[in-house]
Amino acid sequence: MMMTLIVVAVVSGALLAGAAWGIYGRLGPRLEGFLIALAGGALILSLVSELIEPAAREVPLHWAMGGVAMGAISFALLDYLIDEVWGGDSGGGLLAAITLDGVPENLALGVALIGAGPMAVAALAGSIFLSNLPEAAGGARDMAKAGRSKGAVMLLWTATAVLLSIAAIVGNVALAGVDPGVLAVIRCFAAGAVVASLATEVFPKAYREDHHLAGIATALGLVLAFLLGELGPG
Repeated sequence: MMMTLIVVAVVSGALLAGAAWGIYGRLGPRLEGFLIALAGGALILSLVSELIEPAAREVPLHWAMGGVAMGAISFALLDYLIDEVWGGDSGGGLLAAITLDGVPENLALGVALIGAGPMAVAALAGSIFLSNLPEAAGGARDMAKAGRSKGAVMLLWTATAVLLSIAAIVGNVALAGVDPGVLAVIRCFAAGAVVASLATEVFPKAYREDHHLAGIATALGLVLAFLLGELGPG
């Protein structure tokens, strides 16, 4: 449990550090785009190597792929509701959008901590950390520009960090005794949701901010995640 709490604190801390960076520091759009693309590349490899591949060894392949598909479909439907029904620019809609991106990542992290080796956890946690930092910085900056006070923005991101920490802890504690086959499908479901969020929220923003280097940054992130995963046994 101590390892779980430490990992969750580090990953969630990236949200607060990123928000503070976006509000009080300087973050150029090209640097933001580069960092987001780098984080996305790292995260997508970690999802495959630390969640989907191990799950596919536990259950029939069509179960694993079905879990990925259902996760992506679920994210797409919720994302549509936030943007088209609740209004992504409203207070509740904005918090929902932020949380929707983070919950699958942190749930996946919590589930991955169950019986995983230190390097496997480090690869996934490091990728989520890299993803959270620039996303929070850009989001907090945009909120401040929209007229929200800096204190209110930091409070919102603090609440988000708490919610996502709870998601990771629930994923680790509540699912610890679940059948390995069910756990495998849940991992794939979470991975599918994160992949969908990368495709709809992360990579388009990275390309828009820095289209000349977005592809290079994505590949660099993938390489970094691969090297981190190879540092030791999973």
